[in-house]
Amino acid sequence: MTFDAIDAWWWPFLFILVAGWVATDAWRFLGVYLGSRLEQDSEALVLVRAVATSLVAAVIGNLVIFPSPALAATPLALRIGAVLLGFAAYLALGRRVIVAIIVAELVFGIGLWAGT
Repeated sequence: MTFDAIDAWWWPFLFILVAGWVATDAWRFLGVYLGSRLEQDSEALVLVRAVATSLVAAVIGNLVIFPSPALAATPLALRIGAVLLGFAAYLALGRRVIVAIIVAELVFGIGLWAGT
């Protein structure tokens, strides 16, 4: 079965839905199954958390330094400043991710508004 196998308007949507579900949920189920057997402070779980955190940091860094065309029109200093102030807010205000996101978005939005 391929992406072009059926010539119906709904087929690409169903194909993407099923392919996306199979590709991600199998790993999620395996993670839940194996993760429930690990201690919270085990070395394996610490490694998994470290790898996951580093991947998220790499994606954020990539988006800031090498942005998509819409974001590329904004100044690099504004993008870096928003990330740094968001991270500072994360550390200063109880290590809550939502706080960091809101602060970074506010800084970025105000910077864009002030620059126009």
